[in-house]
Amino acid sequence: MANSHYFTLTIAILALASSLTYASDPSPLQDFCVALNDSKTAVFVNGKFCKNPKLAKADDFFFSGLRNAGNTSNPVGSAVTQANVAQIPGLNTLGISLVRIDYAPNGLNPPHTHPRATEALIVLEGTLYVGFVTSNPENRLFTKVLNKGDVFVFPEGLIHFQFNAGKTNAVAIAALSSQNPGVITIANAVFGSNPPISPDVLAKAFQVDKNVIDHLQGQLWWDNN
Repeated sequence: MANSHYFTLTIAILALASSLTYASDPSPLQDFCVALNDSKTAVFVNGKFCKNPKLAKADDFFFSGLRNAGNTSNPVGSAVTQANVAQIPGLNTLGISLVRIDYAPNGLNPPHTHPRATEALIVLEGTLYVGFVTSNPENRLFTKVLNKGDVFVFPEGLIHFQFNAGKTNAVAIAALSSQNPGVITIANAVFGSNPPISPDVLAKAFQVDKNVIDHLQGQLWWDNN
């Protein structure tokens, strides 16, 4: 009977360990898996069809888009240029991606989350005020002013932001621990959802008059990605 209990406990622990292993992008079981939209003669791995490795080429692992500054002439004064599996097919199954973020003076990368990735950001030019907020119930705010060469980490899933605190343009590069980290901009999701969330729900949640919610839902919520 005791052996049976030990066996059951062992199985439960192994199951838990297995579930934790897949908390982020799974590790590849091959050298690479170049993403492919055409399903013919392809294998489906990690959300994408894989090109036959013998047909892979250098361009599958290349992207030049991060050399170009994004257009910050928009309401939030920032632009995010992505380099994930959609732009670099060779990233498929490799569990990493990049973004370039350009900020005008007073430009903001608004509070947002990445549901599938931790982010490590390095400032290339300018000065940024950055921060993230921990989960309930503490909701603790961590902030830092970053200068050129400084690095800051935003833990997976937590709300975070960057604000250009300087008088000149700023540029940052961020690495994310997923080939497709996803992004949820808080204001856009809450006040700009399609179809809209009931104003009664939001008025109750934010403890404000319904007219305030009607005003916020009537705004144009800019997507800087």
